[in-house]
Amino acid sequence: MNLDNEIKKIVEAAGASLYDTEVATEFDETIFRVYITNPEGVSLDMCADISNDLSPFLDVNPPLSGAYRLEVSSPGIERRLSRPAHFINAIGEKVKLKVPGQDRLKGILTAADENGITITSGDQELHFGYGEIAKARTYFEW
Repeated sequence: MNLDNEIKKIVEAAGASLYDTEVATEFDETIFRVYITNPEGVSLDMCADISNDLSPFLDVNPPLSGAYRLEVSSPGIERRLSRPAHFINAIGEKVKLKVPGQDRLKGILTAADENGITITSGDQELHFGYGEIAKARTYFEW
């Protein structure tokens, strides 16, 4: 059984899409985060409903050993990009990239596929394979 696939099924049954999962530690507490998206937006009620749907499943199929807290939320306007699907869905958005050996890059994500991405930064068009990108996220200029 693939845990992410099972979580995805539960999230989709509630009318949302699974964006990502992560394990974080904050103030000596382990948190299992499930990020969801929805074209109409993600409400607190939707997060609560999905959390209630996931809890019994995760009680039987724990995502990690030991105690943890389940948190269901939207990935937010400034979100981490880690999978090809994340990049493909973010085409047209502003991104920040950390590429080893280069200064932090900012630009518009103009193309993405299963192999890599293209960003426009100033008057340059830059291409990167996913293996070259150490860290990536969307950003919003306030």
